Amino acid sequence: MDSSRVVVVQQRSDPDVAALVRAHQAEVWRYLRYLGASGELADDLTQETFLTLLRAPYEDRGPEARSGWLRTVARNLFLKAVRKPPLPMTDVETIDAIWTGFTREDGGAESLTALRACLLELDGRARQAIALHYEQRKSRSAIGKELGIGEDGVKSLLRRVRAVLRACVERRLSA
Repeated sequence: MDSSRVVVVQQRSDPDVAALVRAHQAEVWRYLRYLGASGELADDLTQETFLTLLRAPYEDRGPEARSGWLRTVARNLFLKAVRKPPLPMTDVETIDAIWTGFTREDGGAESLTALRACLLELDGRARQAIALHYEQRKSRSAIGKELGIGEDGVKSLLRRVRAVLRACVERRLSA
């Protein structure tokens, strides 16, 4: 999460609220992005998630239960925001299970560290395609022009690179 994006929490007598926000803000924001929210929508929904925590009666039952509760609130806010679920509910449950495996006990920090290391191992067109697609947000057509390949070639290249990155991350996490 961009460090300039900070959840604003109204003053409350409970000092643990600020600690909860610090502990889970990035995880909630990344989860919303994973569900398909834009960066701006994820910012808004992350803030709304923590405002819900302030408004709702909440009994803290530990980090795992807390993360699950915050994800549920965030997911419901996201589905409400888009007014139409982007996926059937069974798919959302599957996505939630995958997310839980990704975040582990550290909110996904270890997975992100592994991904960053794996990205450093890429070179040539693979690295360039990833940079153009994810960092510069260029279309497949624009990437194809820059790399001298067609849109289908870009799609295939990105699919192969994502598979390589996935395998690399999994290998690093299992080591």
